[in-house]
Amino acid sequence: MPTKKPKSPASRGAARPTGGAPRDVAGVLAELKELGDPRTRDELEPRYGITAAKAFGVSMAKIQALAKRVGRDHALARALWDTGWYDARLLAAFVADPAALTSSQMDQWSRDFDNWAVVDTVCFKLFDQAATKLAFAKVDQWSRRDGPRDEFVKRAGLALLACLALHDTDSPDDAFASRLPLVERGAGDDRNFVKKAASWALKAIGARSEPLNVAATELAGRLAQSPPGSPERWVGRDATKALKR
Repeated sequence: MPTKKPKSPASRGAARPTGGAPRDVAGVLAELKELGDPRTRDELEPRYGITAAKAFGVSMAKIQALAKRVGRDHALARALWDTGWYDARLLAAFVADPAALTSSQMDQWSRDFDNWAVVDTVCFKLFDQAATKLAFAKVDQWSRRDGPRDEFVKRAGLALLACLALHDTDSPDDAFASRLPLVERGAGDDRNFVKKAASWALKAIGARSEPLNVAATELAGRLAQSPPGSPERWVGRDATKALKR
């Protein structure tokens, strides 16, 4: 499998710090607190199903605007992550340098995943830009995590596969076709955020090319014939609707 060269900060549109953006954890947290909205914070769980023990309630648009002002700073991203604040972890996904990601750091962050929003943002904006071999290794590793506390780690494996299918233009179809069994495996997990990630991955793979669409549609059809009420049936029916559009 070819190894994708991570894009440079410039090619990913990362702005260098301007306008007196804070460059230390305390300063960034103070700005996040100022940008926070209590109403947004209070709606995280009841409206969006996002559990976050510590949150300021900063909108995604404001987090992205702050990230552009801060620019790439991997050390700062790691420090922001370690604060445990929901908004700081979202910001870390935009500030971290994908070229600096290591297997141990990805595993460390995955152990901290506690809601779907952080999982999806980190996978969609950062982890899928890691070296290709490393990113696929994490797909293979995390998507097999079945422990009772591994719901969001397992979601990360499937979400990362979906993000690679959407964004990695270099890997061959076989890199995705060979991982359809992981999607099928995930479809059998009745935990809400795992089965939804399995459906996302199946739809993303099917949208990548005509041969993959055929393979994904076949799998979705087979899953859709599973017993009523099963997670496999839900995934199959959900994916089929998208794949036939």
